[in-house]
Amino acid sequence: MDSLTQRMPFVTAFYRALGTGMVISVDSPIDDKVRSAMESLIEDYEHVLSRFRNDSLIAAIGKAEHGGSFDFPDWCAPLFDLYDALFSATSGAIDPCVGEDLIRLGYDASLSFTVTQDAPEHLGALRGRAVWGRDVTRHGTTLVTHEPVQLDFGACGKGYLVDLLGRMLQSSQFVIDAGGDLLIHAEQPISVALEDPEDQSHAIGIAHIANGALCASAPSRRHWNVAVNERTQIAIHHLLNAIDGLPAQQTEASWAYVPCNPQHFNKLHHTADKSANATPDIARDYPTAVADGLATALFVSDVAQLQRTFDFTYATLDESRQIAVSRNFPAELFLRSA
Repeated sequence: MDSLTQRMPFVTAFYRALGTGMVISVDSPIDDKVRSAMESLIEDYEHVLSRFRNDSLIAAIGKAEHGGSFDFPDWCAPLFDLYDALFSATSGAIDPCVGEDLIRLGYDASLSFTVTQDAPEHLGALRGRAVWGRDVTRHGTTLVTHEPVQLDFGACGKGYLVDLLGRMLQSSQFVIDAGGDLLIHAEQPISVALEDPEDQSHAIGIAHIANGALCASAPSRRHWNVAVNERTQIAIHHLLNAIDGLPAQQTEASWAYVPCNPQHFNKLHHTADKSANATPDIARDYPTAVADGLATALFVSDVAQLQRTFDFTYATLDESRQIAVSRNFPAELFLRSA
């Protein structure tokens, strides 16, 4: 089988997009007009949704002393729909209001990685932190608050941007790689290594994907240690259960796969107004956003509960190096299944 470089030799990179960068491989060149439109979308996206930018709309919500009514662009509607669905499917374990917990634990705009002294008394919905749908009410793409609220759309946000960029491409085949989030549209399957969270130079399996989104989550690339006392440190990472505000335990890595119907996808990314209109089937139209959110949700929610709402396949690796894998997950795994 030809390599990805041979099959899709034209590469466009956005090195600073969402802090991790994105690489797009295509079978025909991306013209300057499309690339410019992509750059503009990435800038607009970060200006609206990034909690790491002081001038973003998200930052404004966090600074509003008495809250307010905040109008988001129309293209945010499907993203908010997805968070509504995830919040319900996980009984609140996935919640954009988790941004406050992340800040208290040190994953703040300045990346201080320093836990605030009052964190134990305030983490999570259980201790009074704001909650999506109660303290942040939604009217279409308008969010209403009554106090400062720190929002974080990171569970699905990168995957959603990948989907929006995918709709802008005119190529018949492409791979968008956004650091753990992949959207693939190819005539023949692409082989993807599933990275071992304990050794990033090794894989625990190989996935084979022709049309679909594969997203991975793991704390291995984003964690920090906090001293409890002179002798004891605890490890903290960014994958939090929004109910108690604490880093998820027991799971070392997760992968979620959402397939795409190539005929529907072709129709979708040749539609004139590609990013404004929400449709009833979020997974069909925004597969990477859904897979991204589910990869996080697998850390904090029961998979059976998720499968009542979403159609996906998955693999998870626990702290004992046991893999749980669903039927039809498109990968060969090298470790023993639980």
